[in-house]
Amino acid sequence: MIDDQEIVRIGLRQVIGGVFPTGTCGEARSSQEALQLASQQDWDLVLLELAIDGNRGLELLKEMKRDRPKMPVLVVSSHPEEQYALRVIRAGAAGYISKASASAELLRAVKAVINGGRYVSPSLAEALSADLHRRDPQAIHETLSDREFQVMRLIGSGKTVGEIAGLLGISDKTVSTYRARVLDKTGMRNNAELVRYVVEQGLAD
Repeated sequence: MIDDQEIVRIGLRQVIGGVFPTGTCGEARSSQEALQLASQQDWDLVLLELAIDGNRGLELLKEMKRDRPKMPVLVVSSHPEEQYALRVIRAGAAGYISKASASAELLRAVKAVINGGRYVSPSLAEALSADLHRRDPQAIHETLSDREFQVMRLIGSGKTVGEIAGLLGISDKTVSTYRARVLDKTGMRNNAELVRYVVEQGLAD
């Protein structure tokens, strides 16, 4: 399991250990530690929190799937499903479940993924079905790349360019480049319009 909060890792270990008492559970507190462990061990299942290392979980997912494409990853995140679920499924995750879910649902998700399947909630299944046909033309944030979407959300949450750069591990100039792309793709003119859109769409942290 990959989560920077020890209490969360303990809770997940207790829940899963009650059903898989003979299983071995590894833990990573950062994306760097996770990549190192993934290169050394062939895990049956990875539980990933997207908020790891300042919301770097989506990039970590892509790196892990690139290096270990057959390794199943179940995202167990504090982010609401409607914000990231479609993106993580497209990036190769086997499922997405909110940390607010009951332990019984978490166990259903774990069992489904370990057995080679996928786990999606009814609402996510509906969203995936709609996505196969046509994305909502009103949801302009769906036209953004994952990194552009991330930068937009952070701007909308009131973060400065410097703060965003620190969270994502990139330069101020790169953040400004992503911001410019977001404005261009969405047709917005400034940060105030981005903030308004992020808040109206419920995308802010």
